[in-house]
Amino acid sequence: MRLLHTSDWHIGRSLHGTDLLAEQEQVLGGLADVVRAESVDVVLVAGDVYDRAVPSADATGVLDRVLMRLRSAGAQVVLTPGNHDSARRLGFGAGLLARSGVHVRAMTPALDEPVMLDDEHGDVAVYGLPYLEPEVARHELGLPDARGHEAVVGAAMDRVRADLFLRPRTRSVVLAHAFVGGGLPSESERDICVGGVDLVSAAVFDGIDYVALGHLHRPQSLSDRIRYSGSPLAYSFGEAGQQKQAWLVDLDASGLSEVRPVPLPTPRPLTVLRGELAELLADPELASVTEHFVSAQLTDAIRPADPMRQLQGRFPHAVHLEWAGTGPAGDQRSYTERLAGRSDLEVAGEFVSHVRTVGATPAELELLRRALAAAAHEEALA
Repeated sequence: MRLLHTSDWHIGRSLHGTDLLAEQEQVLGGLADVVRAESVDVVLVAGDVYDRAVPSADATGVLDRVLMRLRSAGAQVVLTPGNHDSARRLGFGAGLLARSGVHVRAMTPALDEPVMLDDEHGDVAVYGLPYLEPEVARHELGLPDARGHEAVVGAAMDRVRADLFLRPRTRSVVLAHAFVGGGLPSESERDICVGGVDLVSAAVFDGIDYVALGHLHRPQSLSDRIRYSGSPLAYSFGEAGQQKQAWLVDLDASGLSEVRPVPLPTPRPLTVLRGELAELLADPELASVTEHFVSAQLTDAIRPADPMRQLQGRFPHAVHLEWAGTGPAGDQRSYTERLAGRSDLEVAGEFVSHVRTVGATPAELELLRRALAAAAHEEALA
C-alpha cells in the first residue's frame, strides 16, 4: 500500500493580508498528479485542513474541489482536524463522505475506530487522532485528572494499541496533530505550548508502523517511522527558500518498507531583501525576484517617504516592510527633559518632521499655531 503524507494545508490563510487561495488550490490540486504518477492509494492530511475554525465560503470551495480531484485520481483520503480547525464543523457529513472514500476522523471518543483498508498483503488500520486540547480531551477520554498534551495523547494511543491488539497481523498508521519532542518549529505555527499544552514524547507512538504528524510546518523526520510532512506552502518569510514536500510512504507485508520525499511546486517564492530603498529599486540582479512575494528590510539612515508604494512599483507582490535603519543617534534624556523649555508649537513641528521626514511649511506652522491657541482657549473655559 502506498500513502501520501501531507498536513497543515491551512486553506484560507493569508500572507501579511494577501490572499493565498489561488496558490493553495494550485499546489493542493496538484497532489492529484502525484497520486496518478506514483499510484498512491491513500492521501493523509494530519490536521489544520483550514486556517480557521469558521472557514470562508471560498475556502470550503477550494477543499471541495481538491478532494474531488484526489478521489478522481484514484486515492482515498483520510483527514483529521488540527488546532486551527473546528472538529465538529469539519466532521459534518463524515458518514456520507466516507461512502465516497473521504474519511474524516474528527470525534475524540471514536479515535480508536480505524479506517480499515486492505491490499494484497492484508489489512491496514489507519487511526486518525483529532487535535486533543487537554482541557477538553481529558473529559472526553474519561481522564479528569490528566494534565498536559502528553497525558491525553498517551491515553489516546493506549486506546489505539488496545484496538490494534484485537487485529492480529494488521499494519497500522496513525495521524496526529501535536508538537512532538525533537521537532523544529517555524515562524508560522500557532503556539500550542500554553495552558498546560506541552511537548509530546515520541515514545507515546511506540508500536505503530508509521506515524503521520502535523502541526510543524518544516518537513522533518524524528525517526524512520515518525515524520512531519510540513505545510505544502510557505506561510512566513522565515520559511523563504524552504523546499516544501510530502512523504511517499510504502507499506509491505511486514510493515513500513520505504519513505521518500515528493517535492511540491512553489507557485510564488518568498524572498527577503535588505538594503537601502534606492538600491533595491535599481539593482539589476533583483530582476529575477520581481514576481516573488517580497519582504523588505530597509537600511536607509532616514525612513523613506511612502516606501511600500515605491517598492510595489518594482515588486508588485511586496507584502511586508520594516525599517532597519539606525536613524539619528538616540536621545537618552527622559521625555520630560526633552520637552523642557520648548513650546507646544516647537514640539508639534518636530512631530510633523519626524513623521514625514520633511519639516512643516510656514503656512502649516501657522495652522498648528492657531489650532494650539484654540485648544488652549477651550481648556481655559472648561
